[in-house]
Amino acid sequence: MNDTDYHLHVISFDVPYPANYGGVIDVFYRVKALSEAGVKVHLHCFEYGRGEAEVLDRCHEVKYYKRDTSLWKHFSREPYVVSSRRSEALVKDLLKDDYPILCEGLHTTAVLSDSRFQHRKIFVRAHNVEHDYYRLLAESEPTFWKRWFYRMEARKLEDYEPVLKYASGVFAITQADTEYFNAHYGNAVLVPGFSSVSKVCSETGRGDYVLYHGNLSVAENKKAAEWLIENVFAGLEVPCVVAGLNPPESLHKLCEPYAHVSLKANLGDAEMIDLIRNAQVNVMVTDQPTGLKLKLLNALYNGRFCLVNDGMVRGTALGQLCVVAETPEQFIAEINHLMDEDFTEEDMEERDDALKELYQNDKNALLLIHSIF
Repeated sequence: MNDTDYHLHVISFDVPYPANYGGVIDVFYRVKALSEAGVKVHLHCFEYGRGEAEVLDRCHEVKYYKRDTSLWKHFSREPYVVSSRRSEALVKDLLKDDYPILCEGLHTTAVLSDSRFQHRKIFVRAHNVEHDYYRLLAESEPTFWKRWFYRMEARKLEDYEPVLKYASGVFAITQADTEYFNAHYGNAVLVPGFSSVSKVCSETGRGDYVLYHGNLSVAENKKAAEWLIENVFAGLEVPCVVAGLNPPESLHKLCEPYAHVSLKANLGDAEMIDLIRNAQVNVMVTDQPTGLKLKLLNALYNGRFCLVNDGMVRGTALGQLCVVAETPEQFIAEINHLMDEDFTEEDMEERDDALKELYQNDKNALLLIHSIF
């Protein structure tokens, strides 16, 4: 390939740094891997609170656009996640050349239906099946108006999704999602999630606490934390830690009656990795079996034992590396058993071998390059 073959526009739904929640973790480390593989990445970020990030200047070019979060965008026939990211400034920047475009999620795909791009190579990274994800968000949301918004958004997303038939290709994050997009549009390729590590860095031996972590301002994660505290952690005697971004006051109050349950808020990246690495059991549950849970991947690379429900691993190949439970009684029994087990070098090697089959950033970057160019 000549030099111009390596240029790629990437449209990100958010500023992908700090890489501290699922979607932006995938974006940040994919952009990093593509850059290291020789691709000149032109990164376009919608900014709505995270600010500009100097570390992104390692890309060939970085542009920022304000997301239009005005009220009237909610009344568009398009999904709000799409209509609020329509930008004529972005369009003008993309039309300065004819380099291929990678859209992050349905959120950034307004260009797919724009006639000015009808002969352009445009690919989409699908982080999940969005309308399924939003319907499940609605089920987890206790607030009426938010529940109504998620249901309306799910309906709009399902109606909007056929725009993917105009894409040059869809890069799905799980095997289940790949099968779904291929059945509907016939243009999907499995490209597993990108993450911060490429080698298992777990500690051997034993830790002395159980950990649940996640972005606690997200309804799905808040609900999971509440379920674990009330149904699992309350029935244990070992120390239990809940950690993550922006926990609501209700979670603090839920932990208070239990002397062995603590809540840690807004830790830095290094502190969070230490917490994951030193736990004996990283426990994770979800009632939204959509996409890939990147926090699970993070725990598998950095932590000891991972105890999950089926929803965390459905549609992925990660179930073989975890202990799976469903009921509170099963979770309590598995935790009590795992607290007496050593995490060994053999456990690390087995996990490392399995993860290398799917989750190698450099290998998956080459898969993207082959597909796009």
